[in-house]
Amino acid sequence: MALPFQKGLEKYKNIDEDELLGKLSEEELKQLENVLDDLDPESATLPAGFRQKDQTQKAATGPFDREHLLMYLEKEALEQKDREDFVPFTGEKKGRVFIPKEKPVETRKEEKVTLDPELEEALASASDTELYDLAAVLGVHNLLNNPKFDEETTNGEGRKGPVRNVVKGEKAKPVFEEPPNPTNVEASLQQMKANDPSLQEVNLNNIKNIPIPTLKEFAKSLETNTHVKKFSLAATRSNDPVALAFAEMLKVNKTLKSLNVESNFITGTGILALVEALRENDTLTEIKIDNQRQQLGTAVEMEIAQMLEENSRILKFGYQFTKQGPRTRVAAAITKNNDLVRKKRVEGDRR
Repeated sequence: MALPFQKGLEKYKNIDEDELLGKLSEEELKQLENVLDDLDPESATLPAGFRQKDQTQKAATGPFDREHLLMYLEKEALEQKDREDFVPFTGEKKGRVFIPKEKPVETRKEEKVTLDPELEEALASASDTELYDLAAVLGVHNLLNNPKFDEETTNGEGRKGPVRNVVKGEKAKPVFEEPPNPTNVEASLQQMKANDPSLQEVNLNNIKNIPIPTLKEFAKSLETNTHVKKFSLAATRSNDPVALAFAEMLKVNKTLKSLNVESNFITGTGILALVEALRENDTLTEIKIDNQRQQLGTAVEMEIAQMLEENSRILKFGYQFTKQGPRTRVAAAITKNNDLVRKKRVEGDRR
């Protein structure tokens, strides 16, 4: 069954398109091409300038020059006269000038205080010193800040002195920055290498510019030094190689009693090396390893706790544990070691 709108199309089925195109003139063919281009573009995603044929009949005058075009447009705009205003500008201000409203100033009326005649008579006959004492008792700070309180008054004995019982603020004490470490690094290193008996403590704290090889030389010289008892290199940017060098030193040194490596860049590997070296050291009683750049972790803390439980010579251990278990074990081990030292001292005193 044919649809109603298809009945009118039956007559176009047997038309010969080639015969129709052959009868068209050149102008009609060009017009047909333009119509077909508009109705059936090659790509709908392209701009219109690329989808249609160029219908311009004029020849191109030259290549496109953007700067030249802008100069031409600017010149045309300047040459064109401005349109005259229907109402000329005269600068006249119209309307009322805005004046902000003034807020009323609140004034407080002072209340008159009336006292008993006896109190008024007592205050009128009181001396300056008695009035100052009364103001201090009542806590009248505005009066206490009066310059009169800083003046000296003459007491009954004829001597000059400050007013008694007057509260005065204390002067703020200036807090000065900590001076730089005066230790001569090279001189200290040479003294350690020479095993100088006068050098018993080396403090390199907060000296940031010590090279890593120099710190390793300090550790190497401590292996043969028999006089230095305390060595500190806190905040010297020491790292794991330095810690490993000092660990090797602890295995052979028999004089050092205190070692401080706090506030450095030592990781768990370097700390474990120092802790393991304490198993072969019989003289060190204090070691500080806290405040490193990287947290040591639970595994390292457990190893430290186990070592201190097996070590009976460490009396002071500087480290803030993050877990309760290792902290309790280390506290018990340090207490046990100190008790042993105390018992030996008591037994020695009895003898």
